This record gives sequence, structure tokens and C-alpha cells, in this order.
Amino acid sequence: MINQKMKAFLFSLLLLIIVGGCSKDEEVSQTEVTVNPEEVGYPDELTYWTELHPSVSTSLEDLNGVGVYQELEKITGTKVNFQHPSGEGSQITEQFNLLIASGNLPDVMEYNWHSVQRGPDNAIESGTIIRLNELIEEYAPNFSNYLKQNPEIKKMITTDEGNIYAFPFLRSDEQLMVFMGPIIRQDWLDKLNLDKPTTIDEWENVLRAIKEGDPNGNGENDEIPLLIQPDQIKNIGAFASAWGMTPMFYQENGSVKFGSIQPEYKDFLSRMNSWYEEGLLDQDFAATDGKLLDAKVTSEQLGSFYGYTGGGIGRFTGLMADKNSEFKLTPAPHPSLRKGEKAARGHKDYPYSGFHSVALTGDAENPEEIVKWLDYAYSEEGHMLFNFGVEGVSYEIEDGYPKYTDEVMKNPEGLPVSQALAKYVRSSYGGPFLQDVRYVEQYLELPEQKEAIQLWVDSAENDIIMPLVTLTSEESREYTSIMSDLETYYDEMVIKFIMGVEPIDNFNGFVETLKAMGIDRAIELQQAALKRYQDR
Repeated sequence: MINQKMKAFLFSLLLLIIVGGCSKDEEVSQTEVTVNPEEVGYPDELTYWTELHPSVSTSLEDLNGVGVYQELEKITGTKVNFQHPSGEGSQITEQFNLLIASGNLPDVMEYNWHSVQRGPDNAIESGTIIRLNELIEEYAPNFSNYLKQNPEIKKMITTDEGNIYAFPFLRSDEQLMVFMGPIIRQDWLDKLNLDKPTTIDEWENVLRAIKEGDPNGNGENDEIPLLIQPDQIKNIGAFASAWGMTPMFYQENGSVKFGSIQPEYKDFLSRMNSWYEEGLLDQDFAATDGKLLDAKVTSEQLGSFYGYTGGGIGRFTGLMADKNSEFKLTPAPHPSLRKGEKAARGHKDYPYSGFHSVALTGDAENPEEIVKWLDYAYSEEGHMLFNFGVEGVSYEIEDGYPKYTDEVMKNPEGLPVSQALAKYVRSSYGGPFLQDVRYVEQYLELPEQKEAIQLWVDSAENDIIMPLVTLTSEESREYTSIMSDLETYYDEMVIKFIMGVEPIDNFNGFVETLKAMGIDRAIELQQAALKRYQDR
């Protein structure tokens, strides 16, 4: 019987023959090297820590119930023991940190390893996770070939110290990178004879008309014109980018800036405060989570919000179909200050954003086999499995196109497409694989959803977005020390400014406090990281 090392040698030799046999003028495609389970040893069992996406948790207890992993177990023979933290957002982060501190780690962990505390290089240095470069080269032929064909992606997933630290979630097309923006009730605009707003002043007029015009027709004056959540302002620059910046770090011609200390941010906060005082901005904007957002939309209270093409326009349209036949959501452009101009930034993700990255921990006893198992998702067969599920169940091939079946698109149990998809695939939210644009072409069924992508792209410049830079281990320690307290202070003060608890006249004191807390040094660290990224 051929032992495992001999199998690996023969497989590597086969790979060299395949790649070496191509002429210099020929492209080595991703699909030319595929995993053959008979030649590659997969792990018998592994432990896998990852957040359970809400689309899955509504109907399943863990990812073992999802079609992609049921089929993957049949193909590879690998039993996966999933570990799912509870809650969302900061609760997930807290449980992640506690698990890391415990020193008792699963084999693999899916997380945003790019933004992990002290950075991925430090996580490798401390033994929390392992460097993957050599393992990928030897045991992940499909992913390795993809990186050779896409050097810009390799640049994104590699640290300044040259470490590849995780198997990434990758988006293959711009249509997959834009999925969030301003959404407004088109039926309310029609009732009030209003055009879709494009500037901040137009938005103010529309919000005031919603507040005073009783568009839901119940005579109770209970409409909430606009909801923007604090993290949408902070991390994406929702509405703030009309003033030519974004609240956190951005760059202009290679020069790093921090938006919240710019004079324009005071103007933004002043306008938000006036909207809050007038009742144009949701009085509970700081405390509204996903469930409260759902309640406000479906109870016919909310006139506009910042949301998703699928989880916003698509999901709410489906939920309201039997309640109000006139209910209609439409995308609005990212607002600017002046007519005809564009916002400095809208929501636009990177091909690699850091989320849903899978790293091997220092406790993994069989890293070579696990790397082979993860590599399957980047093969042709794995690509189809993770994006479309099981042929004959969740999709069929029609004229060469993988088309989702009625089990997904017209679910017999009445599930929204996002939840029906989540029972079979991971394409609707992410994971360690390459997302296929043919998924979103079907997922976005409504014309308003298709319009949203183009409108949100066209209404924002997006030239100021920082690339995914990485800090060195030492820089990460210093940066984290500065930003942990600074962001807590920032979060509190922004809410106070908008709600009027803190007078806007105290903005200069806010800036001085940020400077005293080290924001200038944090900018220097980001500047150095940007320079290294550009030099990679």
C-alpha cells in the first residue's frame, strides 16, 4: 500500500507534469488542476469554529445541515465538528478572544484574521495560527494556481512580512462587491409627489415631507423618515461621505487622513443633530439592531434606511408582499452636497475583505490534510458546490448555466431566497471559496435590486478608500493600544453630538482629545503600512 508521503510526492509530481506541460503562451486555468479524492488524503475528522449566519440559524442548528457540507463529507470522507459562537457583532468578537486566550483551539477558525488584534503576523508568531505559504504551494494546487494567475489577490492576502495566513473569501466580480446603500420607500415618494433625493438638501426636504405628510395613511404621524446606524456612519461613511471624507481612515493621493478630525465632519454632525432634533432621524438610531429594523420596516413606520440589496430590498419586499401590495423599496444614490457631484465614498468591498477567512490553528495536528480539504473549494467541482450546491437539488445546468431550482427560488416552505439558499450553499454570505457572479445574477431577482448595484456604483467616487494594509506585530500592539480607547470615546461622543447631549460647539475639544489619545500616531502607523502595501 502506498503511504501518505508517497501519495503526496506522486501528486506533486503529477502537478509539475501538468503545469510544466503548458507552453509559455498558454494560461494555466483554475480548472486544469482538480482534487482527486483517491490520490489525496483528507482528514478523517476536524473541528471548525465559525459564526453561524442568521440566514442559516433560522432553520438549522449548525453548518452540518447545509447541503454543501453534507455533499463535501460524501466526497472527502471528512467529518466536520462545527463550533458556533452565539450572538452577533461584539458578542462574537468577545467569544473569539476568550477562545484564543484559553489556548484550547479547534483545528480551523473562520474569522476576519486580517483585522485580528495585533495583526495576523503576531498570531503566527505567537503560535495561534500557522503560516500557510509552503503548505499551499505543496498541498493546495487549485488555490496555488489561482494566486499565480491573480497576483493582486495574492498581494491582498499576504502580510508585509510575507505570510499568507488564511484561506480567503474572494469576490470575482464588481457586482459582488457593491451590496449596500441608501434605500427609500418609492410608494411614499409617489404619494408625496417627490423625486428620489440625490443631495443632502434634497434628502432633508424629502425626510421632512415624510414626517409631515402621513404617507402610511394611518393618521398617527408615526413615520420614521430615516434610520442610519452608528456603525454605518463610522465604517462606511453613510451620508458623511457627502462632505468629501469618511469618518475613519482614508487616503487622498497616498496621504492617510482620519475623517473625524476634519472640519467637514463637524458640518456632518451638525446636520445630523438638526435632523435628530427635528425628528427626521430615528430617535432610537443608536440602539436599533437587526430585529428592530425589521419591525420598523414591516410595521410601515420606516421611510428610508441604509441596507442591503438582498437582505434589505429583496427580503422586505418578500415579507410585505401579502401585507401591502403597494409597498415598494427603491435604491437612492449616495448623497452629495451639490447636484451633479458624487459622494467621496459609497459602500464598495474589496475582492478580499478579510471576512470569512479560515486559518489553521497551532493545535491542528494534520495541517497538510486540512489544507487539501480546504483547497477543494477552489477546484472546479468545489467552486460549483459552494456557489450552487448539489446538482439536481439546488441547481440544474441549462445551456451551460447553473440555474437555481424552485427549491431555492420559489421555496415550497415559503422561505425567502436568502434563507432557502443558505440551506444549500454559502454563496449568499461568504466562506473560504471564490464567489461566482452567476449567483448574484439570480439572487437579485427584482429590477430595483439590479438598479441598486449600478446606482450605488455610479453615485460614489470611492477613490479615497484605504487598501487592506497590514501592520507589523510591533505596530499592531501600539495601534491597538491607541485605538481601543480612542474608538470607545469616539463612539460615545458621536452619538452625543447627534443627539445634542454634547453641544456641537465642543467639536474642537473632541478633536483635541482624539489627538491627546494618539490619533496622529495612529495616522503615522497607517501611513507606513500604506507605503509598504504600495511597495509589495
